[in-house]
Amino acid sequence: MATPKLANGQVEAIRLLKIIRDTAVNAHSATLITLKTVLVTGSDELRGRLEAFTDHKLVIACTELSAAGNIADPNVATRHALSYLARRWLALREEVKVHSTQLKALTCAAAPQMLERFGVGFDTAAEMLITAGDNANRICSEAAFAKLRGVCPIPTGSGKTSGRNRLNRGGNRQANAALYRVVIVRFRWHPPTIEYVARRTAQGLSKKDIIRCLKRFVARELYHLLPQSPVEETASIPLPA
Repeated sequence: MATPKLANGQVEAIRLLKIIRDTAVNAHSATLITLKTVLVTGSDELRGRLEAFTDHKLVIACTELSAAGNIADPNVATRHALSYLARRWLALREEVKVHSTQLKALTCAAAPQMLERFGVGFDTAAEMLITAGDNANRICSEAAFAKLRGVCPIPTGSGKTSGRNRLNRGGNRQANAALYRVVIVRFRWHPPTIEYVARRTAQGLSKKDIIRCLKRFVARELYHLLPQSPVEETASIPLPA
């Protein structure tokens, strides 16, 4: 019988903080997109004055716009909308900072060794903890951990082919995306990963297949760093052959 995931400890607090942080981040991005959309429909004079600014300078300039006049006038309504959208963007930015600080502190307390791994940020570590739950020892092996994140290969060999695999579309997709981000960072900056990619490319593997292998490796590495993990192994694991 499978052991259900518990939600009665620190990891559950991490999950709740990540929910409000993610929604604030999405709203933050949507607000800037809306602001730029409103600016496109503004007057030529307003667009010419603001369009050349970078995002932050654009927001600051919009907060200083005067909305004095008849609100029925489209130009006044445009300045009014830009001013309020800019203030909303600044408020959401501060909210994201608060949630990020709290989430980072909780994640550092729950899995400090995980954050020491190359390319693993507090958001990635939080996603790994959330998927495992407060009772991470319910996951009996690193293979089960990989399957839970959708990074276990699915054989597709037939009578005429062998050794072929396809991507697993199951598992927790947020955790899968977090593993992908770690792999992409290591692709560019991690010397052992760069050497591994060069070697596997010379063997004829495509970039998609190499990423699949690396995601499986990262899942194996992070599994041994989960709190309450049944395996107490935190040393670096060599890349697969």
